[in-house]
Order: sequence, then C-alpha cells, then structure tokens
Amino acid sequence: MSHDQSAQAEAGVHTAPKFTMPEILRQPSLWPVTLRTVHSASVRMQLTAKLQHARVLLTGAGTSAYAATAVASAWPRACAVPTTDLLVDAERYLVDVDAVISLARSGDSPESTAVVERVRALRPDILQLAIVCNEDGALSQSSLDGVITLDPRTNDQGLVMTGSFSNLVLAGLALAQADAVAATVDDLSARATALLPEIDRACRRVADRTHDRIVILSSSPLLGWAREAGLKVLEMTAGRFPVVTETHLGLRHGPMSFVKSDTLVLCLLSSDLVRRRYEEDLINELRAKKIGYLVGIVDPDDSKDLFDAVIPAVAPRSNDALRTPYEILGPQFIGYHLSLRIGLNPDNPSPNGVINRVVQGVRIHPAFPLDAVTQGL
Repeated sequence: MSHDQSAQAEAGVHTAPKFTMPEILRQPSLWPVTLRTVHSASVRMQLTAKLQHARVLLTGAGTSAYAATAVASAWPRACAVPTTDLLVDAERYLVDVDAVISLARSGDSPESTAVVERVRALRPDILQLAIVCNEDGALSQSSLDGVITLDPRTNDQGLVMTGSFSNLVLAGLALAQADAVAATVDDLSARATALLPEIDRACRRVADRTHDRIVILSSSPLLGWAREAGLKVLEMTAGRFPVVTETHLGLRHGPMSFVKSDTLVLCLLSSDLVRRRYEEDLINELRAKKIGYLVGIVDPDDSKDLFDAVIPAVAPRSNDALRTPYEILGPQFIGYHLSLRIGLNPDNPSPNGVINRVVQGVRIHPAFPLDAVTQGL
C-alpha cells in the first residue's frame, strides 16, 4: 500500500460503518414496497395511458444514469441519456421525445433541476416526471408534471448508492413492464432474502482474493448493471482497484489486454441461451489463456465448472432486462468488503472529499438563445 493509500486508510478507520451494510441487506424487503408505490402513483397520475405509446427518455447522473440505462433496456422505444449529457446537448437528444423521466436519490444534484428547466424551455409539450428517494429534494420541488416518491428507507445515508439504485431501477421497470415485474417481485424478494448470507460470504471470499485490477462483464441488456457494478467498486475503494466494464464479446476487441493472471473477472451470465453460449466461449478462452480469476454470478447448479468461484444469482431464470435490481447485490457486497480490507469506511470511502454524497462544484450556465447559437455568437 502506498503512502497516500495508507493515509487514506488511516483517515477512514476512525469511524465504524453503520449505514452501508444495513442499506444493502434491507433491499429485498423494499422491492415489493416500491412496486406498490409505483402502482399507486401510476393509477393516480394515469401513467399507463400517458406512457403507453410515448417515446421515453430516462435520465439521471452517475449511479442514477446507470439506473436509467437499465430501465431503458426493458422499455421499447425508450432511451437513456445522462443528465450530464442532456444538459449540454438537449436539442439533439430531445428530437421525437414525448416524455422525460428523471431518476434521483437526493434530487439535489445541480444538473437534475437544470435539466428540467432546459427541457421545459425547449419543449414545453414534453411530459416530465421524476422518480426520487427524497421528497424534500430540489428535483421534487421543480416544475415537473408528476413525482413518484419512493419509501424514505430507499434514501441511502451512505455516500454510495445501494438500495436507492436497486429501487430506482425497479420503479422504472414497474412503469416499463408492470405485469412482468409484479409477477416475480415477491418471489425474488424472498429468494434474495434467503440467499443474502451466502452471497455475502461468497463476496467476502472474492474480495479477499482480489489484489489488483478488476474486469466486470455482462451482455446487453445488462450493461447498466455492469457499469453500476464497476462504479460501486471504484467509489467504495477510492479508486484503489482499477476497473474495466465490458461485454463478454467486446472484451476480445482490445480490453482483454487489461486482464492479467490474477485479475478478478466478474461475469454475470445471461438467462438467454444464445447469449450464454457466447459468454461461455469467452470464459473458456480466458481459462485456456490462463488469465483472470474467474467469478460467475450464476445459479451454482448451472455453472458447468466454468469459474474459480461462484456468487449465487438471485434471478437466473428471469428476462435479462429485468434482472439488474436483483443481481446488483453481489457487486455491492464486493465493494463493501474491499473497502474494509484496505482500511476505508464504506459509509464514507472518500474521507478527503474527492467525491460527495451530493455532487458539488457544478455551475449551471445560462443557455444562449438558439438564434445566437446558429449565428456563431
């Protein structure tokens, strides 16, 4: 460990963590609550009719952007654009859009409210909604057409988003595919609750075995999951472990050069049989090349001896587009145990304030009139 890392670790151990692990563990109990909240709000605001044929743009920043990506993968004709892109390039992204849905934990990030105002100025006809974990945030008070506020327990107090992520994704999926989500959420909540101790133990062993770099692999439509999984490790370890997120097929096209003999390669295996075959080919190639410590999130009875270690999957038979909120548990546990191992406090793994629970330092600049832009002013 370097001098900087030692100092960072020393700063992180003064306060024992008290938020992050309970916030990870209570996620399964909140998923059915979130479904009921969204259903009630949808009926009240008549969202089924309003969104049925709409072209929807989902947006958020950081983890919330990855939540938007996960929801968009399950929503025909929907797209996901981070607020950090939408704010500075709204004209291009709003073409043919009928509704914008913002996802946010606190709703206090400067870009969140600025995007609402920018969209309102450019396209007042667009329906603007938000799904939030904090009813008192600035986003909830902005000029939206409707707000869905989740249970206050989803508003994580730790720096990194855990329960807020899975519940924001589930809330969005409940709008995108209400019947499919409702048909499985109770069973998956119960399964996840039963598996939590085993998932935690498996992830602790994986964290103990991880010493340097990490690769996280999924296939579309689980890219939002992979990006969030990578971010959880980066945030909880203050960047101590370099992370690459890729698709299984994409890894061959350059990023495989990142994989060394002891690199943790975390693979979420698809429930789709065709995708699974491509994934297994890649994993077998890594094994043949003797690179990577190969860990699979998969049904242990279906791992086919592909992996050096297995983390039980919560929803191994579900449609991939609906699995993100359930399968994010593993990466959250890994990030948590890595954080502890290097002497950080998972509640605040950035004690020097490099990152914050609510992003800071963003100045919102006024937009130029469109005619000024076109004239080069």
